[in-house]
Amino acid sequence: MRIDILTLFPEMFTGVLGSSILKKAAEKNSVAYHLTNFRDFSTNKHKTVDDYPYGGGAGMVLKPQPIFDAVSHVNKESGESRVILLCPQGERFNQRKAEELAKEDHLIFICGHYEGYDERIREQIVTDEISIGDFVLTGGELAAMVIIDSVVRLLPGVLGNENSAVEDSFSTGLLEHPHYTRPADFRGMKVPDVLLSGNHSKIEEWRLNESLKRTKERRPDLYEKYIHAQEEKERPE
Repeated sequence: MRIDILTLFPEMFTGVLGSSILKKAAEKNSVAYHLTNFRDFSTNKHKTVDDYPYGGGAGMVLKPQPIFDAVSHVNKESGESRVILLCPQGERFNQRKAEELAKEDHLIFICGHYEGYDERIREQIVTDEISIGDFVLTGGELAAMVIIDSVVRLLPGVLGNENSAVEDSFSTGLLEHPHYTRPADFRGMKVPDVLLSGNHSKIEEWRLNESLKRTKERRPDLYEKYIHAQEEKERPE
């Protein structure tokens, strides 16, 4: 996968892309990251990328020209791609969306700043508008980092254990079950006996039950959705 990030602050990504799983993924050639400062594409002599909004109002709006030209330049290098605009008005990001994006060969992230984007950017070059939550950030960079991390870890060969991503919270529609490691008895707090039994069918049953219990307590919306989906599967044709 190739990931292009269009941002006014490429330095923000240095530590994130150069650490942990994201770094290892690049070293394995599972992904290649490319950072582009779209200010470099401004034709204005002062290299400005924003202007006052028509009709008045607070804040500045990102101009279409630098972003149109930056996306065009990136696509000439690597072909057409999925173009993702980070904004509070977008589709709420979730694990299903991460799994969908992980199937792509090329992603472009547009990280905005200021009050917003010229609407023609949304209408003409963006394929996906994504929000990571109902709150506002100073720019799209942090949101892009969250999505990139979530997507890259799903790429084949990136995680050491291929089952890790499959069993994550939300991948099954449920929150993940509790985990334990050594020692079996820590300050009187003991690991559940079933996990020490070696009976894999019993362990899987325990994990499912714990996932159901945790989801029902913490995310009743997900629990109801999961139960409904199971009922639909069991319903005769």
